[in-house]
Amino acid sequence: MNRNCDGLELRCIRVFMLAWLLLLLLPLAGFAADHRVRFSVAPGGDAEFHTVQAAIDHAPLEGAIIRIAPGRYREKITIHKPHIALIGTGASPEDTVLSWDDSAKTVGSTSRSGSILVDADGFQAENLTIENTWENEHQRSKEYASQAVALMMSSDRAVLDHVWLLGAQDTLYANSRTCRDASSEEACAASRQYFSNCFIEGHVDYIFGDAKAVFDHCELHSRAAPNVMITAQSRHSPMEDSGYTFLHCRITGENTVGKVALGRPWRPYATVTFYETDIEQTIMAEGWSDWNDRLMTSTYREYDSHGPGVNGGHRIVDSPVLTRAERKKLNPGHLLAGSDGWDPEKVVKALRKLR
Repeated sequence: MNRNCDGLELRCIRVFMLAWLLLLLLPLAGFAADHRVRFSVAPGGDAEFHTVQAAIDHAPLEGAIIRIAPGRYREKITIHKPHIALIGTGASPEDTVLSWDDSAKTVGSTSRSGSILVDADGFQAENLTIENTWENEHQRSKEYASQAVALMMSSDRAVLDHVWLLGAQDTLYANSRTCRDASSEEACAASRQYFSNCFIEGHVDYIFGDAKAVFDHCELHSRAAPNVMITAQSRHSPMEDSGYTFLHCRITGENTVGKVALGRPWRPYATVTFYETDIEQTIMAEGWSDWNDRLMTSTYREYDSHGPGVNGGHRIVDSPVLTRAERKKLNPGHLLAGSDGWDPEKVVKALRKLR
């Protein structure tokens, strides 16, 4: 201790301890801070950019927080840079709309039809709408029927909060960047994606792909169609760590359509779990639909569904009884932590502060 403190020794100790504590906390504070560059986008006025794509193009490789003013942005958006965050600044998601109308018929493939195409890790979206208007703008017939993706996302550690995803066939392509070799027999950790309080609309296979995705308190809204398949998960092999988990979600839609299924297997090891789902729209009693006999190798589970649309619950696949320990693991933190301890709910809290 400094002997020059004389009679103020206690005060000196307190100052020394406070300084020592601040030195310890400074690195932590720096780590928690979001140092990404911030851009503003608006349809007109003196905003830095008038299109979302222009802001993305100017973003550094470290990523950017792009705050988007209310309005309708008619543009196709491509994101190849990591850590891009799109933040709608309106009062609700419907105030900021990112819209396009490509389809597999017009661009040659489902994967290129997305209104937004993301092929980079750390993508984030908050409080906005992403839509594909192909079916709205074309007559519903065999001539025009086509896959038309709103969001094609191959991204690890991706988070969408209070986002509306609107389309018809193949609305959300929740896919993996890491598990692209379908013939590989090596273990593969699929890209992790978290959807919090989102609204997802479509009809045929409207949530599909092979990401490891959690849908938390989301509404799944089925549009009218002869046959509705909510999911078409595409886990390729037992070695791939992918699958969709729906936690405390709602299934809605008018009961004027044909059969509604929780999903069908796009790939042989499709993996989907519905947990504590409020089923308001009537689904088929069998629950699931087959696709080239892949139900035999798929893993489909449903627990504690409730609501008027459960329709007897005579499912064509069995769901083993959940143990208490297994129930405790049905949360975003456990399901998506991975080897790096990622906490997606913490990311959501930070995103909401950026509106």
